[in-house]
Amino acid sequence: FYPKADTPGCTRQSCGFRDRTADYEARGVVVLGVSFDSPAENRAFAEKHGFRYRLLSDVTRETGLAYRACDAREDQYPRRVTYVIGADGRIEQAVHTKDPGAQ
Repeated sequence: FYPKADTPGCTRQSCGFRDRTADYEARGVVVLGVSFDSPAENRAFAEKHGFRYRLLSDVTRETGLAYRACDAREDQYPRRVTYVIGADGRIEQAVHTKDPGAQ
């Protein structure tokens, strides 16, 4: 989850994932980004920075609430958190990112 498309911290973090896409793919890892931005905002963000992974728009906050990336539907932004989900669909690790330049 990332707070807002095309902001400095989110751009730095998302470009870091972009730059490691080949490494993730070689390991069979799927990278997804999730924000509360509209599909159009996420599409523009992905196109501007050449992201090869999907950015998902959680405008209803349902996914954010389910993953505890936000506390209420009224929250404007999700917390910056990365989840590692295993092949069995279970969360193996949750990383609450303080430095958006670090992966």
